[in-house]
Amino acid sequence: MPVISFANPKGGAGKTTAALLLATELAEQGRKVAIIDADPQQWISQWAELPGISPNLSVINRVSPANLQCQINEQCENYDYFIIDLAGEMSPLVGMALSLSDLVLIPIQGCAMDARGGARTLELIGELQKVTRRPIKHAVVLSRINPAVTTRAMKTVQGFLSAKGVRVLGTAIAERAVFRDLFDFGGCLASLKPRKVSNLDKAQLNVRRFVSEVIQEIPIQSRVRRKMPVSRFFKRAA
Repeated sequence: MPVISFANPKGGAGKTTAALLLATELAEQGRKVAIIDADPQQWISQWAELPGISPNLSVINRVSPANLQCQINEQCENYDYFIIDLAGEMSPLVGMALSLSDLVLIPIQGCAMDARGGARTLELIGELQKVTRRPIKHAVVLSRINPAVTTRAMKTVQGFLSAKGVRVLGTAIAERAVFRDLFDFGGCLASLKPRKVSNLDKAQLNVRRFVSEVIQEIPIQSRVRRKMPVSRFFKRAA
């Protein structure tokens, strides 16, 4: 029962889209998935009200630092994956989610400026690892990348991040209109009609490669997570 969080304090990085693509593809593969919508904008909760949601997928949207761990521990037998979409800010809820995560994915757009913006999340992960005394596996995923310049953008960001010892997933998420269409039409990529959206086949291949890489990062497992005093950590950091 891995917990995978998507975090980035910078808005517009593609965090919610990446979380939804991962969750819907895993559900299509037959996995039981819970998306924890911890973003105040509640975009995934709004998507879940549209038709076509997979029976393998549930959305949980009433979470707080006090109940997040209970939500996960009490329902861990019901799901194969928990995917958490976090707010674009630093808060006790973000800290708690990161501390409970088996994998933290940090979406950034493919430029050095956005890579520097993601450094705040990396710094927080470093501090949380000291408090929890356990490693928190994490990686950057390039998002909203123009398919025509993916290689050049990836080299730019990978060079910047590798100098800081930060790992970048090999699969970037391209900027495609069909990914935005999910928030209008509902469902998943497999449920969209090719005649109504463009480059659906390329989008599906992109997502399958992304999901395959994520699965290799963190296999299914089941464990109860220890309570972490994140609120006190944030008071101390302030």
